[in-house]
Order: sequence, then structure tokens, then C-alpha cells
Amino acid sequence: MRLSEQLRNEIVKTFSENRDEVNREGMEAYMKNHFPFYGIKTPERKKLLSPILKQYRSLSETERVHTALLLFDEQERECHYAALALLEKGTKKASTSVIGSYKQLLVTKPWWDTVDMIASNLCGDYFRKYPEYLVPITEKWSRSDHLWVRRSSLLHQLKFKSNTNEKLLFETIDVLKGEKEFFIEKAIGWVLREYSKTNPEAVESYLNSTECRPLSRREGLKWMKKKGLVTN
Repeated sequence: MRLSEQLRNEIVKTFSENRDEVNREGMEAYMKNHFPFYGIKTPERKKLLSPILKQYRSLSETERVHTALLLFDEQERECHYAALALLEKGTKKASTSVIGSYKQLLVTKPWWDTVDMIASNLCGDYFRKYPEYLVPITEKWSRSDHLWVRRSSLLHQLKFKSNTNEKLLFETIDVLKGEKEFFIEKAIGWVLREYSKTNPEAVESYLNSTECRPLSRREGLKWMKKKGLVTN
């Protein structure tokens, strides 16, 4: 048995043995019943997963990615979260080619929960390590036919703060600001709100000069209004 299959089986077995039917119903309802759950909440899931990941910390990148893909083949959402936790353990040693696997996972059983982790955590770390790919990949993904790839293009720099490529951020929003799609509108507002904590003047100027969807504008101004930096 391959090491990746062995790890997948161990994670699935551990989660299955800790199924909680009471939690399961609420967790599935919260996610609009898009996915079945074991009913293992985040703190417990991390506690169960930690010793397993420590045991397999010497995985190669190929084994790590293959395990993640195998976990995404499982139906229960906790397996998908485990896949992303596993990949996060390897971001410091990630190769340039791993971005293709991240994109594959973006469109595999996609919903906002996994997409946002992939975009802001995995892709974010990738572009910190390989900044030369930030602009071309973000530009390409912002024009993707796939909703969740487009959303990801907005979130790559979510945690970059002062290292944000401001020009790219606003250009990406310009490409997507006309979409009447909740998950795009919300993501635009989210990235503007986060960047406003670093450069409120730039965000206010952008919103004053650019016509964005009402939801995007409202979300983008939320932090500045809370701090009394804008009144309109």
C-alpha cells in the first residue's frame, strides 16, 4: 500500500470512529447540506489530526499532494479540511508546480469554506514564496470560467497587509466588480475591508472613483466606518 493511501485510511478511520450524530446535523445544515459530515467540530478535528500528521511529517510533496487528492475523494467534509491542513504543513517546501494541484482542489467539491482556505492560506503562502507568479496567475484566474477560481483570484493577497500588490488588487476587482454573483461581490468587499486596515486612504479613494456593487461597497467600507474614518 502506498504511503499516501495508508495516511488517507488512517485519517478516515480516526474520523469515522469519532462520528458525532448530534453535531453532524447542525454542521450539515450550516453548510446548506452540500456535504455530509462526521460531526467533528474544528477543535476536536485538529486534536485528532495532530498526532497523525506528526507521524507522517516526512512525507514528500508528491505523497502529500496525492494524499490530499485522495481525501477529497471522500464524501465527508472533515476529510477535505484534513487535506488542506496536510497541505499547509508543506507550504515552506512547496514546488512551483503545486499551484496546479491547488487549482484542482479549488474546483473539487467546491464551496466557500474550502475555497477560502485554499485561496488565502495555500495560494497566499505560495505567492509569498514565488512572488513572480502572483500577477500572471491572478490575472489568468480572474478571467476563469469557474466561479470559485475567480473568487480565489480575489483572495490570494487577503493576508498580505503592507506587502499587498495594490495595483493588482484593484485591477482584479475591476475585472470582477460587475458580476451579479454573491460570492464574488462578497469577496470584493472582504478584500477591500482587509486592505483598508493597512491603507484606508487607498480603499476609500478606490471606492469613491469606482462603481462597485452595493454589497461590495458596504463590506469594503465596514471597518473604516466602524473606526470613524469615513461617514458616507
